[in-house]
Amino acid sequence: MSMQDEQTSLNVSQVTGRPLTKRGEATRRRLLEAAEHVFADQGYHEASIVKITERAGIGLGTFYLYFDSKQAVFESLVVDLNQRVRHSMAEAMAGAATRIDAERAGFAGFFRFTAEHPALYRIVREAEFVSPEMLRLHYTRIVEGYEAGLRRAQQAGEIDAALDPAVTAWALMGMGELIGMRFLLWERDEDGLGPQRLPDDVFDDMMRFIRNALAPREATQEGGRS
Repeated sequence: MSMQDEQTSLNVSQVTGRPLTKRGEATRRRLLEAAEHVFADQGYHEASIVKITERAGIGLGTFYLYFDSKQAVFESLVVDLNQRVRHSMAEAMAGAATRIDAERAGFAGFFRFTAEHPALYRIVREAEFVSPEMLRLHYTRIVEGYEAGLRRAQQAGEIDAALDPAVTAWALMGMGELIGMRFLLWERDEDGLGPQRLPDDVFDDMMRFIRNALAPREATQEGGRS
């Protein structure tokens, strides 16, 4: 499913199955934004529909025009965050001249998004217990596009042709997630303040590791001789 198709599916009421009006889309967005904060601050089990609607400034009855349960809004939030983080990465990578340039730009887009939406980490981790299929969907949707990009780079001779694109995609995604958790999320204080971007030296070290890992074998051997 393309991002455009995914966005179209997000603009349909899960309760009625009908397309949302502009006003309906705005209301749904307010509910999702409120849910993002409530689930991140209190966790799934302590969160409630009442708390979400109070934060959104929307009546309780209105909630049920868009979602039929707390789990439904949670699962919609996972899909929404996934679509937005992938959009941030794809937008950043657009126009990159090489695969290494695309990696750097894509990770920059990912870290920028996670700095603005640290709730992504807690919500995705809660999905492991609340809705395992949503956890799988989140990661596999990211990897699908990632793997395709790596295959194209191998065909162009930009990265090591011996690498398995699927394994490489999962490894790189895992690296980005843990680097972001350590140097963005963990550096925040109790008020949620802290670095709004990954430190340059951390980013540069990560990219040095990625360049060495992806480099065509011949280029790595030449570098070793020099």
